[in-house]
Amino acid sequence: MARPIIGILTNSHLINDQYEVYGSGAINVEAVGDVCDALPLLIPSTPDHVHVKDLIERCAGFIFTGARPNVHPDEYGEEATPAYGDFDRGRDGVALPLIRACVERGLPIFGICRGFQEVNVAMGGSLYPEIRDLPGRTNHRMPPEGTIEEKFALRHVVKFTEGGVFHRVLGSHEVMTNTLHGQGIKEAGARIVVDGVAPDGTPEAIYVDGAPGFTMSVQWHPEWKAASNPVSSALFTAFGGAVHAWDAGELRPSLKLVG
Repeated sequence: MARPIIGILTNSHLINDQYEVYGSGAINVEAVGDVCDALPLLIPSTPDHVHVKDLIERCAGFIFTGARPNVHPDEYGEEATPAYGDFDRGRDGVALPLIRACVERGLPIFGICRGFQEVNVAMGGSLYPEIRDLPGRTNHRMPPEGTIEEKFALRHVVKFTEGGVFHRVLGSHEVMTNTLHGQGIKEAGARIVVDGVAPDGTPEAIYVDGAPGFTMSVQWHPEWKAASNPVSSALFTAFGGAVHAWDAGELRPSLKLVG
């Protein structure tokens, strides 16, 4: 029997400052194949050639990955300044309407880092341009130096709502996570439930209240060593279960899927 297809949102890159490609980290592909037991399919971030209707007819779930470019503040009614960093308007044009379509239909989605922020913006929320500049907040960005293992090392606790969705999936009310992001949630979008926070109050885990499908999203990077890290494995296993259920024609509310 063919495995279900999970679409992985890609980002636009220039090779040698000339040749445009669409790509995603190998760790995203490995997490989908090894933990979700699904076929990873890279989705080009070009709304001129990639249409939401086609995607939702062919995929059983989507991962909205991390990325260096940020969601353009035009998408939540704020003016772009240098503090907001770089942008990828093509990805905005694919990801945001795709998230809204999936939430409406119950198609499973899993947001990671930028993808976490995309889910919030897609539901009407906004973002801070730089978390570390806020009073009382710490620096959530990746260390500028060191090995890749050091950049993805566990760095702070995330505490979940007692008895909430993440608590039930992970079997604990707090876990250690990595942290490699500069932006974060300012105003939560409509129906966005903040279910986990960092020690400085930064939202780290969300889902969409009342959505008919899986909508768990995290600000950290669980795709790093997803098969061997128990927290990452639990998240991708829960997402994979929702994807397989969708592929089998089972329409089950997200809270039942992860409860």
